[in-house]
Amino acid sequence: MARNKFDVDEKLEGEFNFGHLKRLLKYLKPHVKTVILTLFAILSSSALNLLSPMITSYAIDYKIPQKDLAGIIFLGLGLFLIYLYNAFTVRYRITSMSKMGQSVVERLREDLFVHLQTLPFSYYDSRPHGKILVRVINYVNALSDLLSNGIINLISDIFNVAVIFAFMLYIDLRLTGIVVVGGVIFTIAVFSLKDKQRRAWQLHSAKQSNLNAYIHESITGIKVTQSFTREWENQKIFEKQSQLVKDSFMKGKIIDICIWPLIETVSTLTTAVVFLVGAHWIFTGSITVGKVIAFTGYVSMFWNPIMNISNFYNSINNAMAYLERIYETMDIQPTVRDVEGAVEMPPIKGDVEFSHVYFSYDEGKPVLEDVSFKVKSGETVALVGPTGAGKTTIINIISRFYDIDRGKVLIDGQDIKYVTLNSLRKQMGVMLQDTFIFSGTIMDNIRYGKLDATDEEVIEAAKAVCAHDFIMTLENGYYTQVNERGSRLSAGQRQLISFARALLADPKILILDEATSSIDTQTEIALQKGLNRLLQGRTTFVIAHRLSTIKNADKIMFVDNKNIQEAGNHEELMAKRGHYYKLYTAQYNLSAV
Repeated sequence: MARNKFDVDEKLEGEFNFGHLKRLLKYLKPHVKTVILTLFAILSSSALNLLSPMITSYAIDYKIPQKDLAGIIFLGLGLFLIYLYNAFTVRYRITSMSKMGQSVVERLREDLFVHLQTLPFSYYDSRPHGKILVRVINYVNALSDLLSNGIINLISDIFNVAVIFAFMLYIDLRLTGIVVVGGVIFTIAVFSLKDKQRRAWQLHSAKQSNLNAYIHESITGIKVTQSFTREWENQKIFEKQSQLVKDSFMKGKIIDICIWPLIETVSTLTTAVVFLVGAHWIFTGSITVGKVIAFTGYVSMFWNPIMNISNFYNSINNAMAYLERIYETMDIQPTVRDVEGAVEMPPIKGDVEFSHVYFSYDEGKPVLEDVSFKVKSGETVALVGPTGAGKTTIINIISRFYDIDRGKVLIDGQDIKYVTLNSLRKQMGVMLQDTFIFSGTIMDNIRYGKLDATDEEVIEAAKAVCAHDFIMTLENGYYTQVNERGSRLSAGQRQLISFARALLADPKILILDEATSSIDTQTEIALQKGLNRLLQGRTTFVIAHRLSTIKNADKIMFVDNKNIQEAGNHEELMAKRGHYYKLYTAQYNLSAV
């Protein structure tokens, strides 16, 4: 669990897998037509634009000496039309590629989010939520420019380099050799920086993830922070994490900016040598002025796409760090999933059986060992025992939020491992200890348990759990807007809404984890009266630390030391004077004091 901390860097092993980039390019398939049209526009524009130095050379060497004014005007008009077409294609490229890039980013983010919905509780238990959030938002956004312009521009720049090189060869083979030497020097220098650059941006993405995780943790725990006046300490931690992000960014950027002066130096020296050698050859008569001017024009054009390609290389290095983390997440296979050949769970009656169940969250640290019990349909079963004994683990296993290590969990005689998760869980109602209220209306929050429920059904469920009265005191009743996590509501009100949500789903198996822990005694008494009717015909598992609330349960199981220590109804267990008796009398004496 050491990785479940905001300041622990996420490590990636091995070299970057270029298969990730191939997977990313698959998202372009629906946009092939757009890509082809954009490529045609860009490449045709580039081809025409590359004629400019040749047109200029022709004008200098032939039309100007011949004083052919009409020819010069014609060539000038041709250059104007080329520039006009170039402006049109630039606008078209920006519009079409931006739209395509955002569509791809939207699809990638959707796929990542959908995949996250399938991952088990253990995935979220083992990492800060801020580090998950940064993948869905920041890392996916960072790929936007790469997809919008980078790939298309790369193809265009490679085409330009090839055509320019061909023109330079056509003009003069000797001068082209000078440019090739400069290109080789530049390529060697760039590749010598490759590994350092990639490692630097990997480190930056890790530090960025750490900062995001700490911000998320701080916002979530702001009430505790202010209660214990931890603001100053938190500020120091934030400043440290923020400084690490800044330092890692500058480390990567320093390596990036080495490319710019490198290309400027190589291109300047190469152009200078071309000028000097070209001037000498002009004086000796082995080359014309127009050809030297045209060649130097192509030299300038040659280094622009080279610089663009090097910038793309920088971008792809940055994107690789983000892609690795995105696909690291997408490649995590859900540990709890439908097995091959899983069948639909038939309508549940409610018989539940644990047969020699073993379970551990971490290997070598068992939480349950050889647990066996049977519950009949319609029974209400209470799980009691000390904190951390495994009560919540048992109810999580029934819903198959975790898979067991050994043994069987059967519902109506069917091993739940071999039924589909959806068909199993949709027949269960679960109210977890940590009640969660979503942003929206109270009506929407209760209807979350049954999306097609009518308003009348929602209100009936709320009345059954004694939530109706307090809801009607709010400004807009059931249509009152509540904030994320229900910050406008008391803990007890949040539990009542969560209770109504679970009951509205009309489950055959109802699971209540500390369902009444935040409800006052008077409300609890009224709530019990409503529940007695609703629990008829359902198998119900209840975890409660207030033992007075579960005295009427059909069966009470005392959980401790990784197993069920004793089971029976209240009277039977009190008569045994065992674990339950000691717990009940201790609680009764404490409450009496």
